[in-house]
Amino acid sequence: MAKDNKNLNKKPKFSPYWVYGVIIAVFLSIQLFSGGFSSSTATQTTPAQFLEYLENGDVEKVEIVNKREARVYLTKEAQQLEIHRNSKPKTFLPSVTALPNYKFEFGDLQNFEKDINKIKADNNLTTEVKYETEQNLWGDFLLTLLPFILIIGVWIFIMRRMSSGGGGGAGGQIFNIGKSKAKLFDEKTDTKTSFKDVAGLEGAKEEVQEIVDFLKYPEKYTALGGKIPKGALLVGPPGTGKTLLAKAVAGEAQVPFFSLSGSDFVEMFVGVGASRVRDLFKQAKEKSPSIIFIDEIDAIGRARGKSNFSGSNDERENTLNQLLTEMDGFGTNTNVIVLAATNRADVLDSALMRAGRFDRQIYVDLPDVRERKEIFEVHLRPLKKDDSLDIDFLAKQTPGFSGADIANVCNEAALIAARKGNKTVNKQDFLDAVDRIIGGLEKKNKIITPEEKRAVAFHEAGHATVSWMLEHAAPLVKVTIVPRGRSLGAAWYLPEERLIVRPEQMLDEMCAALGGRAAEQVIFGKISTGALSDLEKVTKQARAMVTVYGLSDKVGHLTYYDSSGQSEYGFTKPYSEQTAELIDREISDIIEKQYDRAVALLEANKDKLTELAQVLLDKEVIFKDNLEKIFGKRPFDKEEKISDEEE
Repeated sequence: MAKDNKNLNKKPKFSPYWVYGVIIAVFLSIQLFSGGFSSSTATQTTPAQFLEYLENGDVEKVEIVNKREARVYLTKEAQQLEIHRNSKPKTFLPSVTALPNYKFEFGDLQNFEKDINKIKADNNLTTEVKYETEQNLWGDFLLTLLPFILIIGVWIFIMRRMSSGGGGGAGGQIFNIGKSKAKLFDEKTDTKTSFKDVAGLEGAKEEVQEIVDFLKYPEKYTALGGKIPKGALLVGPPGTGKTLLAKAVAGEAQVPFFSLSGSDFVEMFVGVGASRVRDLFKQAKEKSPSIIFIDEIDAIGRARGKSNFSGSNDERENTLNQLLTEMDGFGTNTNVIVLAATNRADVLDSALMRAGRFDRQIYVDLPDVRERKEIFEVHLRPLKKDDSLDIDFLAKQTPGFSGADIANVCNEAALIAARKGNKTVNKQDFLDAVDRIIGGLEKKNKIITPEEKRAVAFHEAGHATVSWMLEHAAPLVKVTIVPRGRSLGAAWYLPEERLIVRPEQMLDEMCAALGGRAAEQVIFGKISTGALSDLEKVTKQARAMVTVYGLSDKVGHLTYYDSSGQSEYGFTKPYSEQTAELIDREISDIIEKQYDRAVALLEANKDKLTELAQVLLDKEVIFKDNLEKIFGKRPFDKEEKISDEEE
């Protein structure tokens, strides 16, 4: 019985191509048995030969078809003659009608008839002449239908391609336009990143790891009456590792992980964004428990406007409304957790940020010195580094660097080492990489006059001297007058990593920044445009002191900073014209006081400034040691104390 069942299962499956084959076979049969192929089986001849055969009495009948072709039927006696041996019709199937022996085309019908009648009369022949008009109805019918069949066939082909999964091109999403573009990661094959690959970010990792635990062991938390959080928002500056953290969640959670960008909801068609949000959550609920990760959520989560002038963002607002409903509305499923990342949390809608949608906001900050060391260790693994390389030193040399910046430093150092032909990447390669990333590429071949070079040397020496003399200015690392990027010279400092900044610290930094222009004034008695970046930095700092941090006695303890970024003030300033004038005067006074202070410092140390500038002109690059030889030990250098505390 089993064998019989197997044989039954092996029956050929029905295919639409069978129908096409049967139709073609029917057409061929009709053509064959109706004599449709009769003319094609006849032997080709010429009008002159035909007239010769007619004159000899070999022709029994002549059919003139459509006034242009003649089909010749021979008598039985003539068919036996040697000359007509090859004229017998060749057929594969029997025909119900007699088939012609010869066929040919002639020119003018009237002349052809005259020749036939003359030969018949001269030779007293009874040859029958018949006239026929043939129409291939099926052929004409098919020819009529052919354009329509082609158009319909091409249309069906295009529709099938468009409605298939991938779409197959720019127009491939016409029928799939409302479908979600989220990529589903398979926990077994796709995601290999784990929390071990994420260095630093201890606090953020702990929070995110708890979300993974919620999905793995929900009963542990729900047993006490707690609810699994619905969403977590990763906020932080660019390059700090928000997306990397989400990848680690995908690798650790062992549940379906849907990943997409906020811009994937945006389309030129109306209603598409909301439709894709619905489809995304529908898929996630079908595979729950699951995680949805929306990168750069500010693309759709931007605050909805109270007065929409252009109407252009209605579609984005509809998408946001649908997202709000799906995250916390009627019939939501608690087994779907939404992770989102943005570096523009200030522009997000307050309804999106509230508890119940994003229960947790995880701030992913720039790494501190200890975390930078861990990040360096991760990115140094694939490099052939020198055994003497001190990772602690590298971490201290890169304050304010994000994880992406550190990865770039490691890669750049490897490229620099390879360019030099080194077998390993050493300390100097890393320092060169940091210099290149901060300052740009060295341009030693840049054309610069001796006078300009001297001005640059005194400018940079001014920065170095003033920063050396001031207690709260950042300690100097090196000074160079080799052009880099858009700058003709640069001074590298190692700023102290502070969480709060006092007014005296800001004022010392401003004074050090103005030291370059002050040195030009002291030495040459005139200033230049070379202090542009310094002035920009100082002006921003002074404005922040007065309008943001409330560090001005005249303006008072006020701030005009809007942390929400919602631009509640509209087109008006949040202060009067008199206050605006006061702010401008206060900013100008702060800067001028620090400039005068820098000039006074340099006047008092003019000989040491000149000596330092001369060393800089000779060597082009000077370090902290060179300054110690000229100025002596820096009295308030905190470097030793900091290193002791860290140890």
